[in-house]
Formats: sequence, structure tokens, C-alpha cells
Amino acid sequence: MNEFGINSTLEYQKEINMDNIFKQNFQINKSDYVLRNKHSSLVIWLTGLSGSGKSTIADELNTYFFSQSINSFILDGDNTRIGINSDLTFSDNDRKENIRRVAEISKLFNDAGFVIIASFISPFQSDRDMAKQIIGVENYFEVFINCPIEECEKRDVKGLYKKARNGEIQKFTGIDSPFEEPQNPNLIINTTKLSIKEATKLIIDKINL
Repeated sequence: MNEFGINSTLEYQKEINMDNIFKQNFQINKSDYVLRNKHSSLVIWLTGLSGSGKSTIADELNTYFFSQSINSFILDGDNTRIGINSDLTFSDNDRKENIRRVAEISKLFNDAGFVIIASFISPFQSDRDMAKQIIGVENYFEVFINCPIEECEKRDVKGLYKKARNGEIQKFTGIDSPFEEPQNPNLIINTTKLSIKEATKLIIDKINL
């Protein structure tokens, strides 16, 4: 039970008899959406430290897709924490549940024919592997936004590193909680060497829609 007195989804599922739940199949499926949209669906998963450039690249990608009449949507770490994941803390278990929920939402959007840009620190390899499994390997394109923590701290767009250094934030990724670099991402982008537009173009050139 978390600080709000609410059981996490993982805990709640243990209380449910899954034998009484059945997957529904409908007439319109992913193939129909893709055919209508005239483009494939995909989940572009951006992972990296706070301040590495994930949200800025996500915004640039989404703007490009919109200009090309490609159905896309951004799932952003802060925005989901404000809404659907507002009941979760930053404990390791709740971070895992955070990523699990986002992966499930991404899968639903993917099934509906959307290109999803998921911008999440997602610091643990096991959590990213879980997301890939939920979404499906063929639908998952992982981009490691590789930016040294020294540069991220210089940017400190949200002032979070300063708060973490002052002890105002606990278990902050890169300071007192680890970031596990992706073992085999589809693409690595160093935002100290590439501009946002260059990074965006590189992603667009690598994916196949």
C-alpha cells in the first residue's frame, strides 16, 4: 500500500481471479487501422537521464509526425505522473509499476495504429525489458538519449539536480539512484554532439513507417 493508502496494480491483481476475465476480440483490429492510416504503428521509447533532451526530442518528433499526417502521441514521464500514475511513489516497486502502466497504454495506442513517443527516464534494464515484452519486440524502438550527467546538471532545466544535491529529493536518478544504460538499444543519440533537429532526423531515418 502506498502513501495514499491505495494498493498498487500489481498488488491488486493478486486479489483478482483472472480465470473470470476474458479477452474480447472485435471486428476492427490493428491491421485495419494501419491500412486506413497509410502508415505503420510503433512505440519509440526514449530513455535517458533527466535533462538529457528526451522531452524536447519527443516534441520535435511529434511535430514532424503531425506535419506528415501521421497519427502520433507523446506519453511523457511528468504528465503521466500528474495523471494516471499520480498514486505512485518513486520507490523501486512503484517505478516498475509506473513503467508497466505506460507500456500497457503504449500497447493500446499501438494496437489503434498510433506512433507513440514514450519519454521516460526508465532507469532500470529489467523495467525496459518488461516494457518491450508488453509492447512486443516488433513494435518497440528504443532510443538511448546519452548525455553525461555533468551536462544534464549544467542544464538542470527543472532545478531537480540542485534539489537532489541538497537532499530535498531522495532516490533521484543519477545522484543517489542508478541509471542502467541500455544493453542493446536500437539507437544511441548523444545530445552534446547533435542538435535536437539532427537527433530527430536520425530517429526518423532509422524507423520504418
